[in-house]
Amino acid sequence: MTSRCYEFRVAGRLSEHTRGAFPDMTVLDVPPETIIRGEVIDDSHMHGVLALIQNLGLRVVSVNQVADLER
Repeated sequence: MTSRCYEFRVAGRLSEHTRGAFPDMTVLDVPPETIIRGEVIDDSHMHGVLALIQNLGLRVVSVNQVADLER
């Protein structure tokens, strides 16, 4: 399976500690949300990212596949 780029929008702003939980992703503040954007390798990886978001107590606003990673 080819990896794809996804954008996870979560409610609120993330602390520096929480931002550090996503070392391979880009984290952007776009008040009142935060965008976590990065490459997702497969379904298992997607579930892992969503589980991490849940374990951190974050509320998912949306998840979207995006055309390209902008770095």
